[in-house]
Amino acid sequence: MDSNTFPIQSVQIGDGQESIARGGRGLFLLVRQALEKTKVHNIVVLGWGSQGPAQGPNFRDTLAEIGSPARIRVGLRAKSDSIEKAKAAGMEVIEMFAGIREADLVICLINDAGQIGQYRDILAAMKSGSTLGFSHGFLAGYLESIGETVRSDINVIGVCPKGMGPSVRKLYLQGKNVGGAGINSSIAVEQDATGYTWDIALAWAIAIGSPTIFETTLGMEWRSDLTGERGILLGAVWGIVEAVFQHYLNNEINKEEAFRLTVESLTGPINTILSKSGMMGLYRSFDESDQQGFRGSYNRAYGPLRALIEEIYAEVDSGREIGHVIAATNRLQSSGQTMPEIDRTLMWTTGETVRSERDVSDYRVTPNLAGIYAAGIMAQVDVLRAHGHSWSEVVNESIIEAFASLIPFMHARGIAYMVDNCSITARLGTRVWGPRFEHAMRQQVLVPPKNGDVVPNHFVNFVGHTVHGALMDCMKYHSSVSIAVT
Repeated sequence: MDSNTFPIQSVQIGDGQESIARGGRGLFLLVRQALEKTKVHNIVVLGWGSQGPAQGPNFRDTLAEIGSPARIRVGLRAKSDSIEKAKAAGMEVIEMFAGIREADLVICLINDAGQIGQYRDILAAMKSGSTLGFSHGFLAGYLESIGETVRSDINVIGVCPKGMGPSVRKLYLQGKNVGGAGINSSIAVEQDATGYTWDIALAWAIAIGSPTIFETTLGMEWRSDLTGERGILLGAVWGIVEAVFQHYLNNEINKEEAFRLTVESLTGPINTILSKSGMMGLYRSFDESDQQGFRGSYNRAYGPLRALIEEIYAEVDSGREIGHVIAATNRLQSSGQTMPEIDRTLMWTTGETVRSERDVSDYRVTPNLAGIYAAGIMAQVDVLRAHGHSWSEVVNESIIEAFASLIPFMHARGIAYMVDNCSITARLGTRVWGPRFEHAMRQQVLVPPKNGDVVPNHFVNFVGHTVHGALMDCMKYHSSVSIAVT
């Protein structure tokens, strides 16, 4: 990072040094200074999907709070169904390409497939010297896969919140009363045409409420993000609990109790301990007998989960996963179909009943499930690190985003709700890979070993793993309050 406006720090994370910028409400006035310095007077937010209803109002509220003359509008197609929604949220709306032609900063938050279909028109409409920003590197990945680059007279940046849109908005609002609340972001400058692009990116990140900003590249971001949501953030969680729930049913445990031992345990007490004490704290929360169950499940699960996440990363890195998303989105659009929801199976209908009768005094921290979940986290950590991702990116994408943003919503409304209400890219990927994790669990993890099989001792690497320290390092820069989901 390089800025004469915002303070940049070099900090220890894990076994290395990384650059971060501190954000929060205390630096809002620097946002005004940066926007004036970089001549960003007109901002347009494209799209009103997951991130638009969060980032648009957050940026607007910050500009109003600091008395900035900068203008922010939402750019939508003339007949978009989202026009009234954006207006109801208090946003000024402008036709999409009219907004782009006037904008000094274009924040492109339309869905990934939509970006692929419209990026040439968006680029053609932009002013020379203006800035194009993304909150996901999907388009960067697509352009890399086809060997295409962005025109050289504009800036290209990324500000990528480590949580879904509702979390970004809710924690920003909480931050008005509680200092330090907000969703952290990673930040990237891919093309600096004007020489002051870092200030624009940092102003955007701080304006939407990020307490801490970590440096990355869009290339690293889209690889870790696509892998993470197909892995332990969504796909693996869904597959793991589906398999363990059925395993309990097969062992004659009633469906309500099976749900409490799986989904309720994972999204409730396991997540609470993990968010406060990390993975080692989770392990140490068990007595000696339950620690043995944790270790056994960890050892059985790590290998199969690592193999699947390695496969996901290979599909993402090659560009094939991006191609699958584009093709699937085009099929849905051409057929007029929508993705079916996943909340009608036995586990999810049982969950509706259990949540309505929830009694926190009945929570159980299931050691075997905790061991499997920890193995999934560690498998993803190890895959991302093996491919050169920084500790801050690995920890945020594999652990903090889960317990700080996604799992609280899963606990309040169900994992199925989370899967059915995330981005199109995440929903498509989860539907492909979630069942793969479920099958791996049933076929390789939740079955007795064959005679002569030796279960590898993966847990020996867990104990002294650098990720435990890296997680605690990143937690120092995490939001000071937990998200409210009600």
